[in-house]
Amino acid sequence: MVWSKAILTLLCSAILATTTAQVNRYMVFFKDRTGTSYSVDAPLVFLSQRAIDRRTQQGVNITEQDFPVNKAYVEALQDAGAETFFSTRWMNGVLVQCDNALLPTLQALAFVDHVEFVAPNAKLQKSGRKKVTYAIKADEVASKTQAQLQMIGLDQMQAAGYKGQTRVIGVFDGGFPGVNTTTPFQHLIDNHQIDLAASRDFIANSDNVFQYNEHGTEVFSIIAANQQGVFTGGAYEATYQLYVTEDTGSEYRIEEYNWLFAAERADSAGVDIVNSSLGYFDFDDASMNYAKSAMDGKTTVISQAAQWLADRGVVVVCSAGNEGGKAWQIVTAPADAKDVLATGCVSMGGIRYGSSSIGPSADGRIKPDVAAMGVSNSIIRPDGSTGSATGTSVAAPLITSLVAGVWQRYPELSAKEVMDLIRKSASQANNPDNLLGYGIPNFKAVVNYVEQQTQENTFEVYPNPITHDSLTIRPFNPNEVATCQVEIVSSQGRLVLRSEIAFSWLARTYTADLSQVASGVYVLRLTWGDRRFVYKLIKI
Repeated sequence: MVWSKAILTLLCSAILATTTAQVNRYMVFFKDRTGTSYSVDAPLVFLSQRAIDRRTQQGVNITEQDFPVNKAYVEALQDAGAETFFSTRWMNGVLVQCDNALLPTLQALAFVDHVEFVAPNAKLQKSGRKKVTYAIKADEVASKTQAQLQMIGLDQMQAAGYKGQTRVIGVFDGGFPGVNTTTPFQHLIDNHQIDLAASRDFIANSDNVFQYNEHGTEVFSIIAANQQGVFTGGAYEATYQLYVTEDTGSEYRIEEYNWLFAAERADSAGVDIVNSSLGYFDFDDASMNYAKSAMDGKTTVISQAAQWLADRGVVVVCSAGNEGGKAWQIVTAPADAKDVLATGCVSMGGIRYGSSSIGPSADGRIKPDVAAMGVSNSIIRPDGSTGSATGTSVAAPLITSLVAGVWQRYPELSAKEVMDLIRKSASQANNPDNLLGYGIPNFKAVVNYVEQQTQENTFEVYPNPITHDSLTIRPFNPNEVATCQVEIVSSQGRLVLRSEIAFSWLARTYTADLSQVASGVYVLRLTWGDRRFVYKLIKI
C-alpha cells in the first residue's frame, strides 16, 4: 500500500498528540467578579448564620472577597471542555482537571486572568465514596496522656468544666481512618460531634474523610479522642469539621489550594478554630519550590489563605515544622503567617526538641509563637490502639485544645485577643526568642493574666432587654475610658448604628436613639483603644 504524504503527516500528528496529551490539574483565575448577584447586605446566601455571628461579634466586615465566583465563568470553562471542581472566593478562581491541549482555549477566554499548573495526572472524581474498612483491636493498651495535658494546664481546664463544648474546631490533614469505627472516637459519633455536612475530602472530591493516611487520625486524637482509663483528648466535647487536604502520596502545589478550599468552606460553615499540622516549602516538582525568603507570611498560597482565615475571626493553629535539624531550619508555610499560632515542640521536661523548626520569619517576626509537648506524645491509631508520636504535628493539637478551653471560658474575646492572651501569659513572654517563641502557655496562666486586667465592669449598659426606644451606655470611670466607638449590629450582620463618643465626669453617659430599630436580637460592640467589649442586646 502506498501512503500519500498528506496522510502520513496526519498520522504523525495524531500519534504525536496521543503521546503528548496529558490530563493534569490546573487553577484557573478570573479577572473580575462582573455580573455577580451577591451582596454584602445579604450574606446568608453565601455564609452560614454562625459565620455571620462570628464576624459580627469580632467587628469583621463582609467584603466582596467573600463572594462566590461567577457561575457563568465556571459554566464557560465546562463548555470549553474542562472538568471543574472546587472554587476559591478569596482568590477568585476554580480548580479544573483537563487535557493540557485545552490550555490555550481556556487562557483565551476573555474573563480568564491566568492558568496555573498545580499537579500532574487526573485524580479528582466527579462524585462517589470510597468504601474503606478497618480492623479493630479488642485489647486496649493503657495510655499515659497526663503529661502532655498537664504541661499546658489542660487537666485543670477540663476539671473546671472547659472541654471545648461551645467551640467548632476544623482539622486539616491527610485523612482520618478509623475515626468512624473505633472506641476512642465513639462518643463523637454517638453525640453527633462531627459535622459531616461540612467535612470534605479535597484529594479526590469525596465525602468520605475516614480514609487515607493515619497522620490525621493521630493528630485529631490528641484533641478529640476519649476513652475512660485509656486516653483523654484536650477538648473532646467540641464539635468538629474534618478536611482532607494533604495528599501523602505526592507533594505538589495543589495541596496549598486544597488547604485554601478547606479554609473557605470551614469559614463559611462557622468554624472557630483550625488545627493544621501541615507545612510546605519543597515539592516533587522542583519548579514549585519556595525559597526561604518566601516564608514572610504573605507570599505562599497557603499562608495567604491562613491569614485571610485569621482575618475573619478564626484562630489558626499550625505546626511550626520539623526542619530544625536540617538545612532548611526555619518554620514552614503557613506557620510563617502573622496571625497563626505556630507551634514548636518540647520534651516532657520542657526542653526544645532539636527538629522543631525555628524562626524568625523572612520579614523578621518572632516564630514559632508558642510550644507544647511534642516528644513521644500519646496518640490513637486508626485501629483504635494507643501509640506514640513525635514532632510539631502532635504539639499543635494540644495548643488547639487550649485555645478551645480559653475561648469557651472567655467567649466575649475576639480570635486575635485569645491568641494575644496565650502569647502574653506564656512562660517566656517577657523575653521571646526564635526557638520557642513566647514559650509554653498554660490555662491557669491565662486565667491569672486575665484576672489581673482591669477590663471587667468597665461599662454599664441598660436597659437590656430594651423595652422602649433608647439604650444608655455609661463607663464606670470616664477618665479611664475617655472616648470609644459604639456599634450596634443586627443578627444578619447589618450595621444599624455607629457613633464616636467622648466621655467625661460632666458627660458621663451616652443614650442611643433606637426608635428606628426594629425588634429583635442585636450585638453591641464598644471599642476602646485596643480593647473590645461585646454585649448581646434584645429589643422588645
